[in-house]
Amino acid sequence: MGSSNLELIFDSVGHFGRPMDTVRIAVVGAGVMGLSTAVCISKMVPGCSITVISDKFTPETTSDVAAGMLIPPTYPDTPIQKQKQWFKETFDHLFAIVNSAEAEDAGVILVSGWQIFRSIPTEEVPYWADVVLGFRKMTKDELKKFPQHVFGHAFTTLKCEGPAYLPWLQKRVKGSGGLILTRRIEDLWELHPSFDIVVNCSGLGSRQLAGDSKIFPVRGQVLKVQAPWVKHFIRDSSGLTYIYPGVSNVTLGGTRQKGDWNLSPDAEISKDILSRCCALEPSLRGAYDLREKVGLRPSRPGVRLEKELLAQGSRRLPVVHHYGHGSGGIAMHWGTALEATRLVNECVQVLRTPASQSKL
Repeated sequence: MGSSNLELIFDSVGHFGRPMDTVRIAVVGAGVMGLSTAVCISKMVPGCSITVISDKFTPETTSDVAAGMLIPPTYPDTPIQKQKQWFKETFDHLFAIVNSAEAEDAGVILVSGWQIFRSIPTEEVPYWADVVLGFRKMTKDELKKFPQHVFGHAFTTLKCEGPAYLPWLQKRVKGSGGLILTRRIEDLWELHPSFDIVVNCSGLGSRQLAGDSKIFPVRGQVLKVQAPWVKHFIRDSSGLTYIYPGVSNVTLGGTRQKGDWNLSPDAEISKDILSRCCALEPSLRGAYDLREKVGLRPSRPGVRLEKELLAQGSRRLPVVHHYGHGSGGIAMHWGTALEATRLVNECVQVLRTPASQSKL
């Protein structure tokens, strides 16, 4: 897309009494990362305009397929303290929502249940145990429900449902004066010179947009079923088999297929998921209205959260990268969005410093 189209848009909207030094920020991507980052920037970075640009919006994003359980993964390349901070900030943000009148609109609920193990884990207490609510070891009597399992955790956590949460975030972006554009961006330079700073939240799109060969899909197939009698979540410690009751359906999973880009559901996999879940919760044999969903988790050894100054001849384009959360997108999103926003703020300060071009 030529930059002239964007300039036309900005000539029409960019001058409504805004000071000349408004910093124009483009957020590329409208999944949970793009939208939450846009909301954080609008709250925390004064004097900027925000435009979210994506070719896909809810309900077509990976975040719409995610079960949205706040049970975080462990990223091998990231210090545990940092992961815990991201998770705690996300939990606190969503816990405030669940305790407000916005909870239903935002698709955030509290859910209790069990994480179960076939052998005693080396790490009996995970790093996030004191962030979720009421974390404890399962009793012998509770474990009777799962004869194949010898150990478990019981706790209450949050579930944040993309198909409600994304529109809720989008409403907040618009409410704070942000714009939302449907465009496919092939190259971040298309955004220059219409924008001063670009935030790249394009997930798997970063293979092309950022030339990142480290990011790859991990395919997840799930079933969304009606089983309103199932009230507790059940998660096998491998994270491969899980039963997550939600607002209007129960998510049954799952798969973790590295490097698989196929978005079409596989009937054999669905049968396998159902039989694995029924082994843990036999009443699911009575589940009805089964719908198959597939999402591609944007995975890499660690989340990419950093600034990069793109240069082409004399042109400069500051970029903040915020992507690569794998299966932990919803569990970590607010914590990493806050960090991305701090990086954006640093870029803004540099732009506002006289003779900043030389310092950039």
